[in-house]
Amino acid sequence: MAKTKVANKKKRKESKPKRRPAPAKPVLQHIVWESVELEQVNPLLLRHFVVGKNVMLARIFLRKGSLVPLHRHHNEQISYVLEGALRFWIDDKEVVVRSGEVLLIPPNLPHKIETLEDTLSLDIFDPPRADWIDKTDAYLRKAK
Repeated sequence: MAKTKVANKKKRKESKPKRRPAPAKPVLQHIVWESVELEQVNPLLLRHFVVGKNVMLARIFLRKGSLVPLHRHHNEQISYVLEGALRFWIDDKEVVVRSGEVLLIPPNLPHKIETLEDTLSLDIFDPPRADWIDKTDAYLRKAK
């Protein structure tokens, strides 16, 4: 039995190291929003998004009265309202973000949102939202 262990150790030492595949070369992408699937998440919220290696950009359409329930995520979020207005509740504060304004939400900060008027926003997430990609974001799918 001792000879077998010694023989196995020699075989391991003699074997050639495995080659790791070369990392994928980054690919430049030019994307037209109309070519990206527009997902109806709930009756008042539609979105589509583009995912890079480390970041996600989402274009979100929210109808007046849409509510995004209280939630948190490990992603840093930047919300830029292009048209309309959103009311955020963060840390017992209300913040209204209107057209042309930006809100930066740090990771893990609980927040909820009410849409004050029909709104179009661009939201950036770092890292990309896995729950959006794999459609496990039940808190949004049940929302009004």
